[in-house]
Amino acid sequence: MSQFFQQAINGLTLGSLYGLIAIGYTMVYGILGMINFAHGDIYMLGAFISLTAFTLLAAAGITSVPLGLFLVLLVSVVFTAGYGWAVERVAYRPLRGSSKLAPLISAIGASIFLQNSVQFLQGARIKNLPPLWEGGFELLGSGANAVRLSYVQLLIIITTAVLMAAFTWMITRTSFGRRQRACEQDQGMTRILGINADRTISITFMIGAALAGVAGLLVTMYYGVIDFYIGFLAGIKAFTAAVLGGIGSLPGAMLGGLLIGLIEAFYASYFSAEYKDVAVFAILILVLVLRPSGLLGRPEVEKV
Repeated sequence: MSQFFQQAINGLTLGSLYGLIAIGYTMVYGILGMINFAHGDIYMLGAFISLTAFTLLAAAGITSVPLGLFLVLLVSVVFTAGYGWAVERVAYRPLRGSSKLAPLISAIGASIFLQNSVQFLQGARIKNLPPLWEGGFELLGSGANAVRLSYVQLLIIITTAVLMAAFTWMITRTSFGRRQRACEQDQGMTRILGINADRTISITFMIGAALAGVAGLLVTMYYGVIDFYIGFLAGIKAFTAAVLGGIGSLPGAMLGGLLIGLIEAFYASYFSAEYKDVAVFAILILVLVLRPSGLLGRPEVEKV
């Protein structure tokens, strides 16, 4: 029983990271109807920016963990938001009026460019970060059979819950959220009404990229090991989470992320770690066969 609860905690932690990345996918899809395949690599950039910032702070003699986390979070969010803005301006805006295939290819090109840029600047070797915040709680049992919740896992789960609540409130209750929903429904009419659709889309890209940057910081603290290729697999998993939950739905993206994290954790523990990805995509196929719009998605109805 202790193994079950331990894997549930591990799965929720991993799923929270997937959910943060998936929110960026679903926000961009909701406003443009397109998938930003460079999003996973922005998450990878967030991890490397966090690692570099931690190294520079240590060299500067800053040893306070709360202050260090705040400064690294600020740097990571600013830089990844800037990359999100650049991807929108370079890879999407010039091709917005063309067929949907052209921006897709452009986004894949941006993904390859970001991957190879990091590989060139940082090298292909794995980068390590010493543990910054050790310790945690023993929830059940004791000794080797105890169910443990580390401080970093608690930080990841709380951060994800707070950000999810904040962005749900922003989308549903603020003027920017109303502008987003207006752009999603009809960009032409939105411009006629005096709303700057281009600015709204750019800010949406920046917000999604900032969330990926937060996920990059958290994964660096959690695993302590990163390389230039982590964005590809995490991006695929987060995209799968967005589709599983219902792409275009923020709660659906988070639900999909949590489900994928739990499936991976339990399958790796009780069956085979090598085939956990097979289990994830098998569940995805099953859900899409039974409910093509995803768990919380709504079927699109074209009005004529």
